[in-house]
Amino acid sequence: MAEHYYSENPTSGHDIKRIRFDFKGCTLEFITDAGVFSRGKIDTGSSVLLNALPDRLSGRVLDMGCGYGAIGISIAKAYQDVEVVMVDINSRAVELAQGNIKLNSINNATVYQSDGFAQVEGLFDIIVSNPPIRAGKRVVYAIFEQCAIYLKSGGEFYVVIQKKQGAESAMAKLAEIYGNCEKVARDGGYWVLRCVNSYGN
Repeated sequence: MAEHYYSENPTSGHDIKRIRFDFKGCTLEFITDAGVFSRGKIDTGSSVLLNALPDRLSGRVLDMGCGYGAIGISIAKAYQDVEVVMVDINSRAVELAQGNIKLNSINNATVYQSDGFAQVEGLFDIIVSNPPIRAGKRVVYAIFEQCAIYLKSGGEFYVVIQKKQGAESAMAKLAEIYGNCEKVARDGGYWVLRCVNSYGN
């Protein structure tokens, strides 16, 4: 079976890279490697998602499926009033994210290896995700449903999906789960969808 970036323990050979990314006046650096998602550069979807976030964020933020930490670490660096938790099933990605937290002198973020929400505790004000579309609709929609459980009342879920990879059907599914779903950004074929937990937790 071919290895994917959502494999739990990648066995592919290493190919270390160092990349830079600018976000909200901050220059960040990330160490990446083979066996993780978008190792050559910050992918367009993650960039579109980050730039769709509001000017102010505070409280607990969860980056679900964090990879080497591009989204979560960027949020932790740019927004001082947040506590960021990042999780990923991929052990290599988690190790890289831990190193990237140190590399960028981040003191308001932590990362855990977790299959979905298995190691996640507590509720969050914001959840962000660039989900593993290649894992299939069943896996992605299960993430959508679990995010609703871990959002505080009034909490917001931001997710980025390419239109050609099912953004319209994802929007319909999210509206079914949350009772609302808004397209807050569209760029380069990517949609950023925002849902609010109006049911309470």
